[in-house]
Amino acid sequence: MKLLIDTHIFLWYISGDHHLPKSLKDIIQDSANEVYLSVVSLWESIIKYRLGKLPLPLSPEKYLPLQRERHDISSLSLDEAAITHLSTLPSFHRDPFDRMLICQAIEHEMTIVTMDLAIAEYPVNIIPRS
Repeated sequence: MKLLIDTHIFLWYISGDHHLPKSLKDIIQDSANEVYLSVVSLWESIIKYRLGKLPLPLSPEKYLPLQRERHDISSLSLDEAAITHLSTLPSFHRDPFDRMLICQAIEHEMTIVTMDLAIAEYPVNIIPRS
């Protein structure tokens, strides 16, 4: 299965946060799955870090790629084909970063790993399912 992990899931995963359910940790670690982190998550993290809303041990442009590689998670670039899905995406969710992840999941036929149930309103597969 091709998994796109939401920003908060990635941050919980790399920090060992108790908010990440064991079932999601197991799915991310399952070698049968292809796991991706979008560059959109890096973009979001840099903005939140600069606003003082995301404490990290290093700046996100250094820390997140290091952690992504350490945990054997692939990077997913943002491409024009994915962005074009914005033109038909309903406005259920106002977060622009999550909307881009949804577009990427649609374009690349991926399942989003997220605890954000608003994403379930879109025509994408998510784990966990509500």
